[in-house]
Amino acid sequence: MKKILFFFIALSLLTVSYAQNREGKKKEKKYNEKGEIIKTGWVFGPLPVVGFDSDLGFQYGITTDIFNYGNGKNYPKYDFKMNFEASTYTKGSSILRFYGDFGNVIPKSKLFLDVAYLTDKKYEFYGFNGYAAPFIDNAYLSYVNPLDQDSPVQIVDDPSVSSFLYNFYRRQIRVVTGFRYPIGFVDNLYYAAGIAFYNIKIDTVRLDGIENQISLYELYCKTGLIKDNEKDGGSVTQLRLGLIYDTRDNESDPAKGLYVEGTLAAAPDIIDKENYSYLTLTMILQHYVPVYNDHLTFAYRLGVQSVLAGNIPFYAVSNLNTMFYKKMITEVLGGITSIRGINRNSVIGAGVGWLNTELRYRALRFKFINQNWIIGCNLLFDAGMVIKDYRLHEQENAFVGLDENSSEIVENLLYTGERESLHTSMGAGLKVIMNRSFVVSAECAHALNEHDGNGLKFYIGFNYIF
Repeated sequence: MKKILFFFIALSLLTVSYAQNREGKKKEKKYNEKGEIIKTGWVFGPLPVVGFDSDLGFQYGITTDIFNYGNGKNYPKYDFKMNFEASTYTKGSSILRFYGDFGNVIPKSKLFLDVAYLTDKKYEFYGFNGYAAPFIDNAYLSYVNPLDQDSPVQIVDDPSVSSFLYNFYRRQIRVVTGFRYPIGFVDNLYYAAGIAFYNIKIDTVRLDGIENQISLYELYCKTGLIKDNEKDGGSVTQLRLGLIYDTRDNESDPAKGLYVEGTLAAAPDIIDKENYSYLTLTMILQHYVPVYNDHLTFAYRLGVQSVLAGNIPFYAVSNLNTMFYKKMITEVLGGITSIRGINRNSVIGAGVGWLNTELRYRALRFKFINQNWIIGCNLLFDAGMVIKDYRLHEQENAFVGLDENSSEIVENLLYTGERESLHTSMGAGLKVIMNRSFVVSAECAHALNEHDGNGLKFYIGFNYIF
C-alpha cells in the first residue's frame, strides 16, 4: 500500500510539471502575503489516474483539471474549474465523467455541471435500515436444487468461494446542473436552483461461474421488499431549490469559514409513470475552525437527508441530493463519500444523518515547478445512522409465506430485530495540495463495529471528503 501511495504522488508531481500558466515566463511572479505565487490565467493539470479504494479495487485511467484564475485577485480561489475523467477499477466499476464549476459565467454566481456514465459490475447492497439488516461475512446463498428456483435456499459457508451475496449490477447515467446567486440583502447568502436526471439500470451480477449463487437483491425481489416495477431500475428527474450560506476562504482546501445548505428536491414521476414521485430535504452544515492560523484546522460536517412526502424507489433512496458534488460517488451512507471505513452503501433508510470530523494539519509548504505545494495530514472520525426507516414493517415480515425450510434462513438474512444505532469509524489521511485547489488524498479508516465491515479500508484519490 505504501508503494502504491508513493507511486501515485510521484505521478502527480511529474505530470503536473507540465502545467502551463498563460502568463508565461516573461511576466514577473507576484506573491501574496503568505509568500505564495499568485496564479493567474489558465493552469492545466493532466494526470494519469492511479488510485485505490478498498471497496472498488485499484483504479487506473486518465484525468485532467483545467483551472482559470483570472487576474489572480481572488487567489487561491479560481474563476472556474473543469475536470475530465475516464477510469476503471479492478473490481468492475468504471467512470466516464465531465464536470465544470464556473464562477464567472454569470457575474457573482456559481454554475455547476456534472455529466457522468457510471457502471458497477458488483454494486454493493446490504439491505435496508442499517443494523436491522443482517451481515454475514464469507458466505453465499444458493438453492438446495440449483435447477429448481422453488426449492429451499441454503447458506453455504465456504471462504474459498467468492461470495456475491451483497452485490448486483448497476449502470447509471447522471446529468446534474445547478447554480447559485446572491440574494443581496445578506452577505454570503445565496439562493440556488438546479435540475438532475438519473437513468439507472439494475440486474443480477453478470459473471461466469456464479450461476448457483443467490444475491440479497434477488432475495429482496423474491420476498417483495423490492417491487417488480423498480427491480430493474428506472429514471429519476429532480427539480432542486435551495438556500446556501458560504463564508469559506477556499472551496478545495478551506482553512476557515462556514458552509450551510438546505435543498428541497422534488421528483415527479414524469418518465416511467410507476407512481414513484417524492420530495426530499437535504441539510448540510460544514464548519472549518482555525486552531492555529491556517496551519491547523478542525473541520466537521453534519448532514441530514429525509423523504418528506411521496413514494421513493429503492434505487433512488440512497442518492445524496445536494446542489453541488465534491466526490464522484454521490450515494450515502457508507464508504468514501460519507462514513469511511464501513461497507459502502450499507446504511440505507428513508432518512439518514451523519457526522464527519477531521483535524487537518498543513505540515509543509514549498514551491516546486512554479506551483505552490502543501503536504498535510488529517485525523478523522465518522458516524451516521438511519433516522427514518424504509419499508421496515415489510422487512420484519418478508419471510412469512415462504416454505418452512427456507423461512428461518431468509429471516436470518433479512431482519435482525436490532434497533438502529450509530455506525462509526475512525482513521487518518495524507494530503498533497497544489495551489490550494488540486488535492491528492490518501486515507485509511476502520469500522468500530464488525457488523459494518472488517479490516482497515484504504482510499486513494482526489479531494477532501468535504
